[in-house]
Amino acid sequence: MYVERASRLTGAVVWTHTPSRSGKGAVLPDGCMDLLWSEGRLLVAGPDTRPYAPEGPGRAWAGIRFFPGTAPTLLGVPAYELRDLRVELADLWPATRVRRLRERVEAAPDPAAALEEIALAAAARAEAPDPLLHRLVERLEEGRPVAATAAELGLAARTLHRRSLNAFGYGPKTLARILRLQRALALARSGLPYAETAIRAGYADQSHLAREVKELTGAPLGELLGGR
Repeated sequence: MYVERASRLTGAVVWTHTPSRSGKGAVLPDGCMDLLWSEGRLLVAGPDTRPYAPEGPGRAWAGIRFFPGTAPTLLGVPAYELRDLRVELADLWPATRVRRLRERVEAAPDPAAALEEIALAAAARAEAPDPLLHRLVERLEEGRPVAATAAELGLAARTLHRRSLNAFGYGPKTLARILRLQRALALARSGLPYAETAIRAGYADQSHLAREVKELTGAPLGELLGGR
């Protein structure tokens, strides 16, 4: 079972996941990075460009999912270095610091809340997120074209691509595709017919939606939605 709530850290989401009989399922690209806790380990999930299938038996997870583009500032590492990876937090931060944090989460009655406190403390020490990149995400989530958004924000194409690699792990066009995918999944899960979902999410037609979903998730839309 998956449960989430809004975090006290702006734009972030705190979540927990416990194994179910229906299987582990794949984690789909969403433009975000996460700080994770499971079985005594603190991990960082980098930005995904493809579905991520957890290995081994199902286990409980807690995490905090950061607003797109904000995690690299908190973690002190460019997003592209973590693209499609799950890495130990101790590979990014000093081992002694991570050991103290791990002990704190281990002792906490609510590991997800403890992760949130770690993220809040990191945010207090870090520079404020780039408001320009925040506006970029908002525009792309609305379905605005990348070129028009770059012009609106006063960014040259090369500058936008470089800053996107650092913040999101990939270029703005890939980010736009992933955000559009998430927009389409939300619409389809609400019960909207696939053809209307495609148009409202910004695809040319239902066939375009089907191709993009299969390419980014590895599964047909109906399978992702439980056979709808």
